[in-house]
Amino acid sequence: MNTRRELPDSPYLAAVSGRTPRHLPVWFMRQAGRSLPEYRALRERHRSMLESCFNADLVTEITLQPVRRHGVDAAILFSDIVVPLRAAGIDLDIVPDVGPVIAHPIRTSADVAGVKPLEAHQVAPVTEAVTNLVGELGEVPLIGFAGAPFTLASYLVEGGPSRNHEHTKAMMHGEPATWHALMEALTGVTEEFLRLQIAAGVDAIQMFDSWAGALSLADYREHVLPYSTRVFASLADTGVPMTHFGIGTAELLGAMSEALGAGPARVVGVDWRTTLTAAAGRVGPNRALQGNLDPAVLMAGWDAVERCARGVVEDGRAAIAAGAAGHVFNLGHGVMPATDPGVLTDLVALVHSL
Repeated sequence: MNTRRELPDSPYLAAVSGRTPRHLPVWFMRQAGRSLPEYRALRERHRSMLESCFNADLVTEITLQPVRRHGVDAAILFSDIVVPLRAAGIDLDIVPDVGPVIAHPIRTSADVAGVKPLEAHQVAPVTEAVTNLVGELGEVPLIGFAGAPFTLASYLVEGGPSRNHEHTKAMMHGEPATWHALMEALTGVTEEFLRLQIAAGVDAIQMFDSWAGALSLADYREHVLPYSTRVFASLADTGVPMTHFGIGTAELLGAMSEALGAGPARVVGVDWRTTLTAAAGRVGPNRALQGNLDPAVLMAGWDAVERCARGVVEDGRAAIAAGAAGHVFNLGHGVMPATDPGVLTDLVALVHSL
């Protein structure tokens, strides 16, 4: 169990824990990265995304950039969900404008046997960066993260991003023993990656199940929920706040909330397709909500940004009145690369003023 920092004045930690924050906290998924000119300048000198994720100094600097620029209420570790897979020996790369590409997709039981456990030394630069960041961030909490077993499995089976996830679903339904063996292996990788980050000092964690929305509720419950549940249960003893997030998961929000398990400081991320008030009814009591401004709105001019942001804030208040434990303002997905960083800075100021 890690020794947690005491950050009594953190609006983020207050909101996720069911306390009243001194202002509505805000941070953005993908707040570090291509929308920032200082990030692009770094990448001119360090062109490989994956290599940057294994450089402690770069991870530290890139994670701090949006905190300095925007004044957000939380930092999220600069990384990628495939980092632990690469560390554990999977041959993959992040291809610009494509995403993670797997050299040899996982399609058979023999392939699954090649998925090895993650060892601490393999991600030492990541945990070193966490330690550095805890010293640099002062009163700003640091969120660690990992990809959920299902989303990692989908990348591995498909060989990269997929619209229909046909190979993944074919294995799930046609080769269930192979599927469950793969999910067992990836659950262990995710558990270990998150536990190492917590031991190094992160103040909270978020698990991204980016592609879970491709599944029916029945398939999610049978083939995915047990493994996501196991990840969160394995970390319950750490006491850190935990967030579960996916895209297009309106029908899954109740089950994703179940995966978080009982206990305080459990958060469900909501994308822009579902109102926070509706989400509050689906996730059940004692859950904080995170979200959920449509990232595309940031391209629509300040009047639209302000109008829609005020709507999200009002929706969050209504969700709390309906039983949500708290609200953290965020986007419904990540910051788009073409977003004007000045708009993000102004949005943070607006949310804080409300």
